[in-house]
Amino acid sequence: MKTAARRLIDGLAVLGVLAYGIAALVTVADVIGRRFGFPITGVVDLVQLFVVSGAWLVMPFAFAAATHVSVDLLLTNAPRAVQLPLALFSAVLAFGLVALMLWQGYLTFQTRTMFGDRSQQLGIPIAWYWYPLLLGLAVSLVAIPLSLFTNTSPETADE
Repeated sequence: MKTAARRLIDGLAVLGVLAYGIAALVTVADVIGRRFGFPITGVVDLVQLFVVSGAWLVMPFAFAAATHVSVDLLLTNAPRAVQLPLALFSAVLAFGLVALMLWQGYLTFQTRTMFGDRSQQLGIPIAWYWYPLLLGLAVSLVAIPLSLFTNTSPETADE
């Protein structure tokens, strides 16, 4: 189970980084195209879609790798007996916040798709912007406990 979850998290991270790369390529192609009178139609819609997708798809990886901004100074200087409860508290708090974000995100997704919202330039269904967000949040709910077990195990405690 842990291996399958890790593969999913890593796969989404790869897709997220690819989305960032595509956003950069579209931007560069548009800048070059404008010099020759061939701008890319809908560049704003496309770049927004790829950047938003990238951000949400790499989020589970950041949780799994414990690379979010944290107060390491507090944790590393705390006595060992306090480190695990602090890590557990942090994980529970993060899990609750991400669960709340997923719930509210899903409610907003339902509303926005119910009205058939689309992007302004290309008419991309707004749901396409929400799928990576919802997927990233849902998989983050798997990554948070995974990171707790991975990063607080005795093998990694001395790293």
